[in-house]
Amino acid sequence: MQIGILALQGAFAEHAAMLRQLGASCFEIRQKRDLDQPMDGLIVPGGESTVIGKLLKELDCFDLVQERIQNGLPVFGTCAGLILLAKEAEGGHVQLGTMDISARRNAYGRQLGSFATTAEMKGVGKIPMVFIRAPYITAVSGTAEVLAEVDGKIVAAKQGNQLVTAFHPELTQDTRVHAYFLHMVEEAAKKNA
Repeated sequence: MQIGILALQGAFAEHAAMLRQLGASCFEIRQKRDLDQPMDGLIVPGGESTVIGKLLKELDCFDLVQERIQNGLPVFGTCAGLILLAKEAEGGHVQLGTMDISARRNAYGRQLGSFATTAEMKGVGKIPMVFIRAPYITAVSGTAEVLAEVDGKIVAAKQGNQLVTAFHPELTQDTRVHAYFLHMVEEAAKKNA
């Protein structure tokens, strides 16, 4: 299993460490030719969603990444990755727009609004959640499914082969969210076999 990690910004090295801990191979995507490598899944890490979207366009990767996700490539977006995948984002900052969710950017305020908690995630269990200038999901539609809520706010969702979290599982020692994504990747591979 080979997972591509968008390495334009954010905690991509921490995602790679989690995947390796779980025995998955991964590589960093920094330019268009990196997308030529075989890839069973994709991680879109945190950072600044508008900057990541702009860089994807400047590197001529945006359309290819969007098309692959629309064609079923399993994708896991954390924090800014959630915003990039959302079909609606507050302020009209729609980027890849592949998932039937609406997102509120910097929903908990700026850096001072960052916090950590423990909460239940459907299919995973009770896990630590680290929120850094985090968004949250204001609405889900279509086949999108809520996986976790904190204080009445949706912080994780899934739709088909797409998984998003408003929190950063890669900044904890708990590998279960990444294991959940790898299971999604395996299931997608079985369907396509």
